[in-house]
Amino acid sequence: MSEPTRQDLIDFVVREARLLDARHFDEWNQLFTDDAFYWVPLVPDQVDGLNHTSHMYEDKLLRDVRIERLKSPRAFSQQPASRAHHLLQTPTVEEFEPASNRYVVRTEFHYTEAQGDSLIFLVGHTVHHLTVQEGALRMTLKRVNLLNPDAALPSVQLFI
Repeated sequence: MSEPTRQDLIDFVVREARLLDARHFDEWNQLFTDDAFYWVPLVPDQVDGLNHTSHMYEDKLLRDVRIERLKSPRAFSQQPASRAHHLLQTPTVEEFEPASNRYVVRTEFHYTEAQGDSLIFLVGHTVHHLTVQEGALRMTLKRVNLLNPDAALPSVQLFI
């Protein structure tokens, strides 16, 4: 892929959510560039995740560690295993800059995470920063903006 279409960007975001729902975490993690971050800010309009406290601000190493924990049969927090469901509105392409290999897609979502008899519901929007690397779309940043990030949130086991 040399230059993605707008539909390619939308399809990427939908596929990314499906991988998470199917618990294909390794395949999901491969959608990131090596220097990318998965970020869930702690407050609305948070400027960055490095200099401010966040719910999650995970580089490749932290994503790898969390995925290995989720796959471990000895992970007590995953007895029974958590399951997730992403309900997405149609993603919108916010920035489409083929000349600079920069694409930004925004997607409104409802997220449900289930474990045993417990359900967690979260609402917000994601912002995917994408680039073409080695012929494929990759995330340089996935920012999950929750509707109420400054509320006391339950323990989220998976990836929103």
